Amino acid sequence: MAERLTHRPSPHRPSPRAHFAGEPFVRDAPVPRAVWALRSWWLCARMWMRSTMAYRASFALNLAASLVVHSLDFVVLVIMFRHTDRLGGWSLPEIAFLYATATFSLGVANMAVGSVDGLGERIVSGSLDSMLIRPAPALAQLCAERFSLRRIGRPLQAVVVLVWSLAELDVHWTWDRVLLVPVLLVCGTAIFCAIFVGGATVQFWWGESKELQNSFTYGGATLLHYPPTIFAKELVAGAVFGVPLAFVNWLPALRILDRPDPLGLPAAFQFASPVAAAVCVLAAGLAWRAGLRAYRGTGS
Repeated sequence: MAERLTHRPSPHRPSPRAHFAGEPFVRDAPVPRAVWALRSWWLCARMWMRSTMAYRASFALNLAASLVVHSLDFVVLVIMFRHTDRLGGWSLPEIAFLYATATFSLGVANMAVGSVDGLGERIVSGSLDSMLIRPAPALAQLCAERFSLRRIGRPLQAVVVLVWSLAELDVHWTWDRVLLVPVLLVCGTAIFCAIFVGGATVQFWWGESKELQNSFTYGGATLLHYPPTIFAKELVAGAVFGVPLAFVNWLPALRILDRPDPLGLPAAFQFASPVAAAVCVLAAGLAWRAGLRAYRGTGS
């Protein structure tokens, strides 16, 4: 009798640890779940990329237009330096370094997860329900929805400016300064991704709050184009201890460019971008889970 009452998984019903479409579908293992989420994002994004590349001439024109439009922001900085040699004590190559790192991080984050700001429309229309019943993470589907390959124009333009600024900068390159450049690009991208997702989750409770999210993403990137010395110390402190935008490039740049900290923070803050990125990603993940639990659906 004991053997007959023992639960055995049916051969026709996959257990929670079974593989779905060749991928591990494990709810209680964070690493396989993250791999499956990335795989789902890539499958959705690749579908949209194939759709875009079906019209190659249109894609090329859109990419060229994107490069020109995003270059105008840097042109404004160049014109500004036609009338001055320094801005807040920083030279043009130094500000170009700030501009390039902030623009690259925002551009990659926008390309990877920027579509998540359409969450409010899906909540209102009830189409989010269809995503929740698919065998793929809803967040990955949202982030990859209508993936636009032309958005690569922003990070490409930032790379050109970054290479120029590094060539013009007079920096004593030590091993930690060399390492900080790729670290701040990766961590800055992670921070902006977290802000995109965290800002979008507000729409679970507040409907259309896309503009609030944009104020911290696009507005935050514009803030980081300029040196912290031209802003009030209260604003700089808010970018460190509030929304941690300062860890995208301000604080690491102080070490790379050998600039004094306007807030007089410990030197450890200049190396803390990975910690700030991890905290932001964790907070965004918890906010997303809280939003899903609060979501009641439309019954459609």
